[in-house]
Amino acid sequence: MHFMTRNVVSLAALFVSLAPAISAASDAAVAPQAQVQIPALAARPGAPQPLSTFKADEFKEADLWGRIRTGYAIPDIDNALVSKHVTWYTTRPDHIARTSARASRYLFHVVQELEKRGMPTELALLPIIESAFNPQAYSSANAAGMWQFVPGTGKDFNLKQNMFKDERRGVLTSTDAALSYLQKLYGMFGDWPLALAAYNWGEGNVQKAIKKNQSLGKPTDFESLADLMPAETRNYVPKLQAVKNIIGNPAQFGVTLPPIVNEAYFTAVDKTSDIDLAIAAQLAELSVDEFKALNPQFNRPIITGGEQTKILLPKENAVKFTTNLANWGQSLSTWTTHTITGARESIASLASRFGTTPEVIRQVNNIPAKSSVRAGSTILVPKISTSANTDIAEQIVDNAVVAFEAERSGATRGTRHVQPESRTQKLKARAANAVAEIKSRVTGKRAKTMVAQPQSRNRGHAG
Repeated sequence: MHFMTRNVVSLAALFVSLAPAISAASDAAVAPQAQVQIPALAARPGAPQPLSTFKADEFKEADLWGRIRTGYAIPDIDNALVSKHVTWYTTRPDHIARTSARASRYLFHVVQELEKRGMPTELALLPIIESAFNPQAYSSANAAGMWQFVPGTGKDFNLKQNMFKDERRGVLTSTDAALSYLQKLYGMFGDWPLALAAYNWGEGNVQKAIKKNQSLGKPTDFESLADLMPAETRNYVPKLQAVKNIIGNPAQFGVTLPPIVNEAYFTAVDKTSDIDLAIAAQLAELSVDEFKALNPQFNRPIITGGEQTKILLPKENAVKFTTNLANWGQSLSTWTTHTITGARESIASLASRFGTTPEVIRQVNNIPAKSSVRAGSTILVPKISTSANTDIAEQIVDNAVVAFEAERSGATRGTRHVQPESRTQKLKARAANAVAEIKSRVTGKRAKTMVAQPQSRNRGHAG
């Protein structure tokens, strides 16, 4: 497959280099409208073009899966774990179909970025293993996004994680960070299977495993280190190999891959001011769910930031967005921030102040039931006249935090509200109890010297 592809591309390049001479000879021999054509190599089926107009980049795979196959470059492994995972995937056609449907939005971008960096294109299949191409995926280890970055590694690669957005879920940002991380790991180990193991397990753990095998005089390739790895990492590279095998030759495994067109699904659109997520979706003529599928990094119903913040939209919807935005004529954002100053600012009082309901305040800020917001927290509230045309400041976006605590529940006597004991009050009470206990012990000892007392079977330990 690789050999045939290279020959086709080489032939194409030869045709392009000879095009002027062939065109001149053709012009002398035949009528202008009868120029030489190569229908089989036309960029679009049924639309042959004159040879003189062909470019090398037009000789491409029509299906994105085919483009991925031609860039395979990681050495294959073949063991029982690979066979096990091949069986798992091939017996779950519904899983393959769902994953392919999600991947169709993002895969072209991932492949394009890999090719720009000269990296093996089978790495584009890694999100199948990590998240089934779900950018909203969240693991028990706090890993997020289709590339499954944990918070610390995300920060190492400048993925912002704040109240308003989590760039570990962003399509552009997480892909850039993942490929940079993989390149770094390959530079450390000089071996893709070990780089992949480090992506899953951590580079420090892989380095320790290598040193251990070196000290024992054993090989340090992935399969030789596998027994030192946790089960998840031991299976990680075989899983990717299994998917690689299936994508490489789906017919061999009885799999039908949903075709993915080898062209960009989305484009990036600049925004110039805060905009509600729902309004952005409306202007793009998309459902909110489809909008979120391309822009999963936004945590709140408002998209903050200036021109540096990109919105991803299908190409045709990007045109609609620009046109509709120009004709909008209304406020683009209906939310602003408010910082809680003290306990008197209850959710009920905030709702009344900002003309909404407690339920809306709780929902938009993810406030758990029977919880209140601590002083110093920043929350979203509806805009009122004083903030109608004001965007949320970048400093607030970067530094806003929100913390919750259990709602205060004191006993009520008449009209007086009894507050729960403070920490100081509790400490004073404990001290008083301790003094009373010591006094009772001293009194007891004195009594023993006067009257013999029977021994208790339940002696307390000395304090």
